[in-house]
Amino acid sequence: MRASTALLGESQRLIHIGDRENDIYEFFCAAREVGTHFLVRTCVDRLAGDGKHTIAAEMADAPVTGHHMVEIADGVTARLAVKYKRIRVLPPIGKQKRYPALDLTIVHAQEQDAPENCSPIDWKLITDLPVVLLEEAVEKLEWYALRWKIEVFHKILKSGCRAEDAKLRTAERLVNLLAIYCVLSWRIFWMTMINRTAPMASPTIVLTQDEINLIDRISITRTGQPPPQMLSYYLKLIAKLGGYLARERDPPPGNIVIWRGWSRLMDIKLGAKLAGRNFG
Repeated sequence: MRASTALLGESQRLIHIGDRENDIYEFFCAAREVGTHFLVRTCVDRLAGDGKHTIAAEMADAPVTGHHMVEIADGVTARLAVKYKRIRVLPPIGKQKRYPALDLTIVHAQEQDAPENCSPIDWKLITDLPVVLLEEAVEKLEWYALRWKIEVFHKILKSGCRAEDAKLRTAERLVNLLAIYCVLSWRIFWMTMINRTAPMASPTIVLTQDEINLIDRISITRTGQPPPQMLSYYLKLIAKLGGYLARERDPPPGNIVIWRGWSRLMDIKLGAKLAGRNFG
């Protein structure tokens, strides 16, 4: 937090989003000291108000201010009851002489009428930012939801690119390598997500003409005809190169099979270039 604040130089523009392992009171105080902001999912029911009750007890009496619909899968939505309240939060008992009490906003979102075989969505967020309207509370929920996409991006960076296995000896070389890996990881992640949001789009928004031509040749070899000009069909063929079975009830291909298929496609692309250079 301190490093990013120093790098940007405008602490008020930063909002640090964290999961439950980041529910640390010292972090909240440090954020206030440097003038930056945070949005964290809580795991601790902290003391609140006069110290005779907790956040959960105070939020239990808070009214539901509205509802918000979220899409959790293709065609599957969940209805969240949203409540929020500004609360005086106290530091842990053993640290009350070292850290001050903080006025923080609590946002709760609980799924209504969840299916019996699924755990309901139950988000309890804490932030130093003010929330006075339902729209502002929903905004904070959407910000937290973006955190999962960051997690997936890091998964591609670590599991696909194997960035942690790099054996480079200088920081400068490692930074250059990570810069390339970040672009590649972003592209894999983007292809996976856009396949789910715009399956009927043209493949040209994702693939180069050389890549499209290669996939056309692969499709003709396998089926005797080129694929339809739909993004989803081309990305499905890439995923098949990575082991995706494409059965009727299979979910859309994920990052791992897209990564594996993309790696194989790049090998095929390199082989085609070498063959064309050597044999015409």
